Amino acid sequence: MTAPRIEHHGPRRLAGLGHFGDPMEEGTGWTEENAIGRLWERLSSWLSAPGGPYPWPTVFFEVHVETVGTPLRGEFEVFVGFEVGDDQQLPVDLSMKVLPEGDYAVFTLRGEQIRSDEPILDSWLAGAPFEKDSCFMAQRYDERFLGLERLAESELDFLVPVRPTVPGPSPARSRSEVPGAGPSARRST
Repeated sequence: MTAPRIEHHGPRRLAGLGHFGDPMEEGTGWTEENAIGRLWERLSSWLSAPGGPYPWPTVFFEVHVETVGTPLRGEFEVFVGFEVGDDQQLPVDLSMKVLPEGDYAVFTLRGEQIRSDEPILDSWLAGAPFEKDSCFMAQRYDERFLGLERLAESELDFLVPVRPTVPGPSPARSRSEVPGAGPSARRST
């Protein structure tokens, strides 16, 4: 397994749609038949509607937010969306998430690795000088992701907020050194 890059990202404002519950209740894994697949379909329909306020994004995010009940019931929030500018107002039928500024372990997953992101993360954290710094993880989809039917040829980035396990300065690069970090580089990563 390739080690992730540690990047410092500014806050990201995401507009999109969410679901809370056990998204695998009606279908497990990477399928369009479970709650996550239906959530992506809802967002796609919303963006495709005539006269919509946003052009089709080049980068999408899927955010998984765990709660204290997640280990007991398997329920968590899934949010799918796209980055919007700081000055943009959202229509009432979209929600917003703000991914916080901070250091992120960025894993680039390819092919079948995409289906097994959690074991890859757990394995890396077991030996890394970092620990998770929040209750969420995000997947970043861009032109490298070719769809479920072409998963073997696809890539996506898996972003995990982290902090060093030992005190001291962060080993992450500065925002100016990270391609696409921060609000001035909208939709470029």
